Amino acid sequence: QVQLVESGGGLVPAGGSLRLSCAASRSIFSIAAMGWYRQAPGKQRELVATFSSGSVTNYADSVKGRFIISRDNAKNTVSLQMNSLKPEDTAVYYCNAKTVRLTTTYEYWGQGTQVTVSS
Repeated sequence: QVQLVESGGGLVPAGGSLRLSCAASRSIFSIAAMGWYRQAPGKQRELVATFSSGSVTNYADSVKGRFIISRDNAKNTVSLQMNSLKPEDTAVYYCNAKTVRLTTTYEYWGQGTQVTVSS
C-alpha cells in the first residue's frame, strides 16, 4: 500500500508559477513509477509528468518546457514545478504511484489538489 498526500495547489494568474508536492508513505525507491496526472472539468484524466524506471521522465507535450518534475529520495516526495501557467492548465492535479509485485501492477492516487489559472 502507498498513501499519497498532495500539497501546493491554488489560484494563480496566467504566466505565474506553482509548485506541487506529493509525499509518499514509503520509500519511493520501492515505487516503479510516480508522477502527476490532471483532470479538467468535462475531460478525461491525463498524464502530466512522470518518473519511471528510476529516473526516466515523461512529459505531456502540452507542458514540455514549462513544467519540471523532480524527486527527493530522502523525503520520499515528488514535486512538479509549473511555470508559465496557462488557463488551460486549470484542473485537479493528482499524484499517482504504481508498484509491481510479481506480475501484478498496483496503482494508487492522491486526493487531488486544485490548480486554477486565471486569464
